[in-house]
Amino acid sequence: MKELELKYGCNPNQKPSRIFCREGELPIQVLAGRPGYINFMDAFNGWQLVKELKKATGLPAATSFKHVSPAGAAVGLPLSATLKKIYWVEDVEELSPLACAYARARGADRMSSFGDFIALSDVCDASTAFLIKREVSDGVIAPGYTPEALEILKQKKKGNYNVIQIDESYVPAPVECKDVFGITFEQGRNELVVDDALFSKIVTNNQELPQAARMDLAVALITLKYTQSNSVCYAKGGQAIGIGAGQQSRIHCTRLAGTKADNWFLRQSPQVLSLKFVEGIGRADRDNAIDVYIGEEYEDVLAEGAWQRLFLEKPPVFTREEKRAWLNQMSDVALGSDAFFPFGDNIERAHKSGVKYIAQPGGSIRDDHVIETCNKYGMVMAFTGIRLFHH
Repeated sequence: MKELELKYGCNPNQKPSRIFCREGELPIQVLAGRPGYINFMDAFNGWQLVKELKKATGLPAATSFKHVSPAGAAVGLPLSATLKKIYWVEDVEELSPLACAYARARGADRMSSFGDFIALSDVCDASTAFLIKREVSDGVIAPGYTPEALEILKQKKKGNYNVIQIDESYVPAPVECKDVFGITFEQGRNELVVDDALFSKIVTNNQELPQAARMDLAVALITLKYTQSNSVCYAKGGQAIGIGAGQQSRIHCTRLAGTKADNWFLRQSPQVLSLKFVEGIGRADRDNAIDVYIGEEYEDVLAEGAWQRLFLEKPPVFTREEKRAWLNQMSDVALGSDAFFPFGDNIERAHKSGVKYIAQPGGSIRDDHVIETCNKYGMVMAFTGIRLFHH
């Protein structure tokens, strides 16, 4: 198949629309559904991300994409009892490593992942397909599917769920092109390999960068490689826990990603874990309620007449002081940035979310101030010398 006609482009008024290869055949098969333009944009960016994550870590990887940026990305490390609970998978007896990767990728920022497109590094098994089936999602791309997994996925959306199989041996041309306003842009593909060599130039007083932190920094940088810039990523335990994408100001990226990382950790607090929801409440409604409860607009779910629709009993207010006390326990978080930090304010914000390890290109005229701020908190910062813009 050299080309595939699509229903429309980014919007229904943008016709005609298709994907095609200038040379050779498309490296994909559509096994179910009818993926659209944005679906394929998410699918191909996501596939590159998980393929590189697996190469860098040796572990199965998954990502959850929305609007051509990842909402989450992770490798297949086992889940603690707490993570199983906040990712809504505590009822599943056996989780394969790939299923753990997907649960992490989908669960880190469940609000953003609603209606996502999934990419998997390995053949999708029944364990992973079962988790996918019960989430609101547009589709999945993987190098293959077991017969049982494919049957499970074909039951989703009355058989209209998008299931794409990609040839994992496919290698794109070294030069890529795209048209904007009738003008063709051409550039060499970003073939940067993220490995330990990127973290060899440590510029802070603290020089200790343990292997677990190196893996988290690799997760962060590979995620940023496929995130619309400007972008910042917080990572911990083999997964992205907060991604700030597409912001014009880097401090806004750091704040946005930091807030998402804080929410991820707040969801693990006793106040949230003890919430008692009414029977039969939907997964998305639970996510929305938790997001509001831990935010500044908590009165929206605690008001009389509102809480009864969500909870069996009215939860106490999760005060700002209580939230800060819980967040102060957050530690050993890794942070990556796709370009240099121009000011130390980014480090100050990162510190509030437990960041200890940082990888960024360096090269700002205020590098000395950024390094000084890291030293104030005993952080470890590596200058990679590599920018990772993606548009």
